[in-house]
Amino acid sequence: MDIDKKLIGMLKTAADEIRKSVIGKDDIIIKILMTACAGGHILLEDIPGVGKTTMAVAFSKALGLSYNRMQFTSDVMPADVTGFNMPNRQTGEFEWREGAVFCNLFLADEINRTSSKTQSALLEAMEERAVTVDSVTRPLPDPFIVLATQNPCGSAGTQNLPESQLDRFMIRLTMGYPDPEDEAAILKAKSQKSSLPQVRTVMTAEHLKLLRNAADGVFVSDEIFDYIARLSAATRNDPRLELGVSPRGSLAVTAMARSAAMFSGRNYVIPKDIENIYGDVCAHRVIPARIKGKVPDDSGVRDILESICGSVTAPTL
Repeated sequence: MDIDKKLIGMLKTAADEIRKSVIGKDDIIIKILMTACAGGHILLEDIPGVGKTTMAVAFSKALGLSYNRMQFTSDVMPADVTGFNMPNRQTGEFEWREGAVFCNLFLADEINRTSSKTQSALLEAMEERAVTVDSVTRPLPDPFIVLATQNPCGSAGTQNLPESQLDRFMIRLTMGYPDPEDEAAILKAKSQKSSLPQVRTVMTAEHLKLLRNAADGVFVSDEIFDYIARLSAATRNDPRLELGVSPRGSLAVTAMARSAAMFSGRNYVIPKDIENIYGDVCAHRVIPARIKGKVPDDSGVRDILESICGSVTAPTL
């Protein structure tokens, strides 16, 4: 299946639009767009003030997606997310009220500040693209993407996301501090006016669906499938990890590799596509073991995954 160069051009134009609001984070922007084309959900984790929410809003504007934004706090209830039935006093019947997830892009801001029961309201939506309330299942719009932000665990008012929910995010990215040159550019831009209104809509939900179909059609050889399976098996047998990559994680690696190949203009996956995204796709899916009395941080986990990639022989295509 040949890659539609016009669609890829639109995708790269969308990246240029997002750069108007998010300076110096080209790699993060590309990986978010790749995840959207792979049909996955994105988790942005970092300290407050580095542009997580700005990134999310700019992404929704550039892609022309209908979106709802919810600030997750301790008083947010599951019904606020999924929707609920409420009685109509005039008719005496119950009427359905849609929750915030009924959109193309659900911006879950500071998701780890709400209760676990509210977080669990997203599990079905993220996996099945549907919500069930009072025994009635309702499909969500297509495409449906959750772009969530969270502060690092240990920050005031935060709590860990359960493994079952972390595993549903295809990728977890960290914005990080900007370089001094980029920070100076941010200060200059913000001193003039907000940059978000400058972001143009250059795509639609239908374009994103076409890109997702194109990514699904990227060829993956048996050798590549075997390579991904061997990488996952290596994480499960490594003494530095208590919990390895699940089969859902292997599927996520495959989908992201296909999207990475498409973004590069290829209709087939090569080992480099996998190696470039492996840490971002898998770091939040594994649990590190205690090493010399200490549990490795996120950087340490990524180092472990990088060493695993280096120890597993990649196929020669």
